[in-house]
Amino acid sequence: MKSAPLTIWTNALFADAENRLFAEGTRRHKVVFAPDATKFFLGAAKPDPALATADIAFGQPDVGQCLDNPKLRWIEVTTAGYTRYDTPEFLEAMRARGTAFSNVSEVFADSCAQHVLAMMLALGRQLLASHKDQLTTCGWEYAERRYNSRLLTGQTVVLLGFGAIGRRLAELLAPFGMTIMAVRRQTRSERGVRVIPEERVSAALAEADHVVNILPDNAGTRNYVNARRIACFKPGARFYNVGRGSTVDERALLEGLRSGRIADAYLDVFATEPLPADSEFWTHPRCHITPHTAGGRHDQDEAIVKHFLKNLAAFERGAAMTDRVV
Repeated sequence: MKSAPLTIWTNALFADAENRLFAEGTRRHKVVFAPDATKFFLGAAKPDPALATADIAFGQPDVGQCLDNPKLRWIEVTTAGYTRYDTPEFLEAMRARGTAFSNVSEVFADSCAQHVLAMMLALGRQLLASHKDQLTTCGWEYAERRYNSRLLTGQTVVLLGFGAIGRRLAELLAPFGMTIMAVRRQTRSERGVRVIPEERVSAALAEADHVVNILPDNAGTRNYVNARRIACFKPGARFYNVGRGSTVDERALLEGLRSGRIADAYLDVFATEPLPADSEFWTHPRCHITPHTAGGRHDQDEAIVKHFLKNLAAFERGAAMTDRVV
């Protein structure tokens, strides 16, 4: 039996094909579009009086309005990260009144995981150095490239954070026979991954050939990768950040690169974006940058809409929803 029609508020703006998909999937409900609807999913929304009429919010609704609207039964944000909502006040309020809150981590899990794996392989197989030679000296650095190449096989990786992206990356790394450790709040066991508590982080970092930061931005993670933790890194470890820039002390990271404690850094996110042109990260020879594109995929918006519609169907049935946070 279908539920009564619902009012769905959104400030997410898609291309024509995705808009048609969204309209078809929500045709039995009333959809209210915010006047400042945008394709930029990371930005905070302006308050919109129409949100007060909604049963469901899809996009990036104003936090204060969500807290003030007891009518809201479900909120789905169009991003994997949900920093502005990740506070005890917000999450506890949603939990207390039974409002579901979900993100779209599943949409970006494979792309972020493949992005990290691609960089691991590119660094290990000397692809970046060889490409630089092609663009500059045209040197045939046979011995240097061949004997500096490394296998992932048998190496150790530490994942800082273990949500949808971490789980998918662990699956992709499994065929290489790597030792995979993950740090997260809940230390329940995971197949093929050694989940470790916070008090074991320093010891784990000392064993890691690769440290992958997938942490979200919240009060407990800011500057998590700091000078003290970098000092625990195994000398020559490689560091990757596809989490949030705010979770890394960038001055300490640069010092780790300068000292050689960190062999290479692959960075997709920064505390300030776009990364300023005068940042040392641009010119450091062992720092490799992508412009916050680790989650990118050509069908991103279609996947976001399909994720919402799948959850909408589950919500109507009272079934479990994908990527539900509370």
